[in-house]
Amino acid sequence: MKHAPLATVTTGKNRRRLLGLSLLATALLQFGAFAQAQTAAPEPVKTEAASVKTDLPFGPLKHVKAGLLNVAYAETGPANGPVVILLHGWPYDIHSYDDVAPLLAAKGYRVLMPYARGYGDTHFLSDKTVRNGQPAALASDVIDFMDALKIKQAVLGGYDWGARSADIVSALWPERVKALVSVSGYLIGNQAAGKNPLPPKAELQWWYQFYFATDRGEAGYTRNTHDFAKLIWQLASPKWAFDDATFDRSAKALQNPDHVAITVFNYRWRLGLVQGESQYEALEQKLATAPSISVPTITLEGDANGAPHPAPEDYAKRFTGKYQFRLINGGIGHNLPQEDPKAFAQAIIDADHL
Repeated sequence: MKHAPLATVTTGKNRRRLLGLSLLATALLQFGAFAQAQTAAPEPVKTEAASVKTDLPFGPLKHVKAGLLNVAYAETGPANGPVVILLHGWPYDIHSYDDVAPLLAAKGYRVLMPYARGYGDTHFLSDKTVRNGQPAALASDVIDFMDALKIKQAVLGGYDWGARSADIVSALWPERVKALVSVSGYLIGNQAAGKNPLPPKAELQWWYQFYFATDRGEAGYTRNTHDFAKLIWQLASPKWAFDDATFDRSAKALQNPDHVAITVFNYRWRLGLVQGESQYEALEQKLATAPSISVPTITLEGDANGAPHPAPEDYAKRFTGKYQFRLINGGIGHNLPQEDPKAFAQAIIDADHL
């Protein structure tokens, strides 16, 4: 099936922007005050009804037991269409794809948007499972989700944590990925690399990582999750004039009882302050070699991304298959799918046909 383009995407040479020290300093002070994608369509998979209501534009959530989790996810598009799996970041949720998913569904794609561990109505099957936020665990959840739904191959798209998981799956399980769209490119890291200090301006952008390294930070995030996340949204997308209703709709996902634990574990793991679980060690050892990604890939960057992110020229060599980079202009920040859904949806379609 040939897919018509949705819109023209503006591309060009990357322009990096760091937030002004005055903006971050002010924010810190304020805060301190408180196949084509192939499926086994003929064999239906049993899913469970959602236990919470949702105001998603494409109907109620579904649930499926996958690995360690009971995963809540949204689905739209034809059940027999090529599969696209869209992965959200921190501290966001699947509402980032409210406008992307219908565009893809209209082109014949089956679009799946799972809540990551620690978000929304996704829950662990056992109270004894470690609330582990290390990258290999999050990426393994994606494979478990695909296996539970009998999806052999999919186009993966993501930003922030979601892009990292999509990158990892693409690097370690390339046979499961038909194509990749990754905001901010190659985000695979490791603990050894995390020990290397960055220039002062770059370290300043990671203030919340250092905050989470402390007991005070964990308590502060527990007490002020809503306001903390809203601050991150503002800093990461300084030109995005989202309203309270838009933020509050996504902030509900952060009320998950495991959200704080998963978040804190993730950022402490990056600094080597906690160790991951043994079942993920072999995967982390592979990721520590900075494996290349061979699947067809389009990487995106917003011209006003205020969150820490690598320069496209620094990671381009990590993509060894068909590859494109696109700079999305117009004051687009970190949550690119929600800020420019047409550009993100077009990238998914184009990556699928590279």
